[in-house]
Amino acid sequence: MNQQCVASKVIILKFAFMVIALWCLSQSTDATAKVIHASQVGAAQTARYFPQLQGKRIGVVVNQTSTIGEVHLVDFLRKNDFNVTAIFAPEHGFRGNHGAGEIVKSSVDPVTGINIVSIYGKDKKPADEIMSQLDVIIFDIQDVGVRFYTYISSMHYMMQAASENEVEFLVLDRPNPNIAYVDGPILEDAFRSFVGMHPIPLSHGMTVGELALMILGEGWLSINSTLADFDYDLKLTVIPVKEYERKDTYILPIAPSPNLPNAQAIALYPSLCLFEATPISIGRGTPYPFQVVGHDKVNIGHFQFTPIAISGVTNNPKLQGVQVTGQDLRTASIQGFDLNVFYQWYQAFKQQDATFFERASFMDKLSGTDKLRKAMLSGQALQTIQYSWQADLVSFKQQRAPYLLYK
Repeated sequence: MNQQCVASKVIILKFAFMVIALWCLSQSTDATAKVIHASQVGAAQTARYFPQLQGKRIGVVVNQTSTIGEVHLVDFLRKNDFNVTAIFAPEHGFRGNHGAGEIVKSSVDPVTGINIVSIYGKDKKPADEIMSQLDVIIFDIQDVGVRFYTYISSMHYMMQAASENEVEFLVLDRPNPNIAYVDGPILEDAFRSFVGMHPIPLSHGMTVGELALMILGEGWLSINSTLADFDYDLKLTVIPVKEYERKDTYILPIAPSPNLPNAQAIALYPSLCLFEATPISIGRGTPYPFQVVGHDKVNIGHFQFTPIAISGVTNNPKLQGVQVTGQDLRTASIQGFDLNVFYQWYQAFKQQDATFFERASFMDKLSGTDKLRKAMLSGQALQTIQYSWQADLVSFKQQRAPYLLYK
């Protein structure tokens, strides 16, 4: 073959590649995700749920994220002459000013005079006497799409209480900032707790509205029930996010909880929360919680920080007052459930013969299984561990399909 012929073929191939590249670019441009705004969330679709509230006694499960624009849902409903008679406060409280794990006490809201009923602490489900004074419960809380984020457990108990007392249940849906990711072990029954109640993956890729439909549809309302042979039925309504698709971007206007202050913390949360069962700090008590990782004796990296108590955020952070060294992940591109960082720290502790799984039972509750911890202890490769739950994820995606509201 002469050089001229070869050169011609090279030019043709280059042109073909250029055409393919331009076509791919056009396709990706057509598929560019939209930005979802506050005006599109379920709470903003008032025409779809206001008629359901007319003349009814309303209880609301809300926190600081429950807003329509800049107005809190409670204030908005009262302004429109609806009868809000009870506010149910989940973890972090009605105003979002309680630290992680801090007991929320029942009280009276000083602004509205409405009774605040705690559903985080000793009583996670309101008494029948309280429910008997209500006709409908509204659930409107921003979630982050991770099984151990306790708002979905609170939703479960409130749905259960509503069903037992023939109270309607209305979910005002909001986008899931981690909706693109379905990963991690499926919760096993033996490890059910308030940080994991349903047989779903660690990152479930669903909104709270979709989850509510699945909890009801799969018969999971009987989970943790104290009532024998109760036939759970519930009038459930979900007001979806307007024009939302699973590829869309939603920048949360309000931090969903004190230790998830920004989009980076929310993206890292599924991957870093397992560190809560170890001696390692993930930045609680710093300006960048869930964005840094460090320890005082075992180190990976060179970033240094010192956790301190911060009122309303964390009262007693791990390694309080101790300078620790580790990794700064504030610009890391880690998304979904990424086990790499956790696995690296485990190996570092193992090399120094230091205890990593300091709270083994809590690790298993967060994981939803003891298989992950035991696989690491037995020396299994990271890829082998991650592969172990893939078949279960395929089954879960098939199971959840009838309950999905968004493309």
